[in-house]
Amino acid sequence: MNLSDLKGGHAVASCLSLTFMLLLHILDVCMSESNHAECPESCFCSESVDGGLMVRCRDMNLIAVPHGLPNNTRHLYLDNNLLFTIPSDSFIGLPLLFKLDLSHNRLVHLEPGAFRGQADSLSSLDLSFNLLETLDPEAFGDLRAQTNLSHNPWLCDCRLQLAMPQLLLDPSSLAEVVCNTSEPEELGAQGMPFILVATDLDFCAALRRTTDFAMLITMFGWFTMVISYLVYYVRHNQEDAIRHLEYLKSLPNRQGRSGESLTRSTWL
Repeated sequence: MNLSDLKGGHAVASCLSLTFMLLLHILDVCMSESNHAECPESCFCSESVDGGLMVRCRDMNLIAVPHGLPNNTRHLYLDNNLLFTIPSDSFIGLPLLFKLDLSHNRLVHLEPGAFRGQADSLSSLDLSFNLLETLDPEAFGDLRAQTNLSHNPWLCDCRLQLAMPQLLLDPSSLAEVVCNTSEPEELGAQGMPFILVATDLDFCAALRRTTDFAMLITMFGWFTMVISYLVYYVRHNQEDAIRHLEYLKSLPNRQGRSGESLTRSTWL
């Protein structure tokens, strides 16, 4: 192999390396453009400073969570829309979702599994300024995001009192989580911050009394059934015993009559 062949080989290798780098660059550009192309028509997408995409879908009169959200969405803003409910698995395809803003909508219900798949990534959840009255813990699952629940018409009852401790609430919003109504009404929680009344009032006391009363009724019913069965059993066995006793009493008379008949036949 001469010197010219070596120079030719190096030239070919350099050309192939340059071609490979160019292909990688084109592929990277195409992937970046494809991510932006996936942005829903009702949203605006841009690069987030902490990686992934920032997807803004605010003020679009949306009545449902948009379909086809990019799977590298990092910040999602759905505030100031007309969302009525959050169905199950609404954000299941967003493994990088860090912040979710659902404030200023018309939310009245969060279905079980609404935030399924977000336990490891979601850090901030804003549900303020909606129409939520109560919470279903199954909607949040193992979610540990700092949650803003302020400015909703909350029904302060046993269910809410049991659900609240399962959430990591935004401390700055606690004073604005106010009881619009309460159950039972005589507790006088209306207009009070829930965090204050929940530490002093037991919304579940009435429910426990109702449960205890129901258990008492059930136990009384079972007790009545047992007593009735015992009475029936005693009476049934008492009648059998009486019939058996009468039968035993009749046995000597029959034996006596048999002996008397035998004596008479002997004399004759």
